Amino acid sequence: MFSVIKQLYEWILHWAQTPYGPIALFLLSYGEALFFPVPPDVLLIALSIGLRRKAYYFALICSLASILGGLSGYFIGYYLWWNGDSYTAFADFFFTHVPGFSEILFINIQQQYNIYGFLIIFAAGFTPIPYKLFTITAGAFNISFPLFLFASTVSRSARFFIVSWLIIKFGDKINNFIYKYFNLLTIAVVILIIIGYIMIKYVFIR
Repeated sequence: MFSVIKQLYEWILHWAQTPYGPIALFLLSYGEALFFPVPPDVLLIALSIGLRRKAYYFALICSLASILGGLSGYFIGYYLWWNGDSYTAFADFFFTHVPGFSEILFINIQQQYNIYGFLIIFAAGFTPIPYKLFTITAGAFNISFPLFLFASTVSRSARFFIVSWLIIKFGDKINNFIYKYFNLLTIAVVILIIIGYIMIKYVFIR
């Protein structure tokens, strides 16, 4: 898993060197809310460092795409997940092929919604916990849509705009730091992603 994610991370970064960076950022942010395992922050940072005056613009792209992806996930869960009391073929596909999804995890997340409500959605949007698990389960378990939309909008926007603010605030220092420690930072990002899945395994499956 480590090597695969690292390769994905490096593939994502190369888009920052092309004219298609903002489009790639939008697609990555949207996909991460549904199925993609690598967070969009990596490309957001690369684009913001390369063009600091557009850092907030890139954060806006990230936020809007991620929120749209979250809404898509919600409606997938709401409309396409159940066939009466059983799972649809679409749901079975996610359990089988989307990293981090499992039926046991899916069922246990419902308990977390009952306990934490808004906070669990906010945590998923703001931390390394895989966000896609909560976009789809929120719809499948008929979590309040206004609550879901509010929590997703606040957490995702705050996360991406904070990243861009740091780039603007510390600019060259961050740029030099990333250039100097690029390999170590690559490993750190991969570790954060893995930590997110470990949190899911040991916090939500009990």
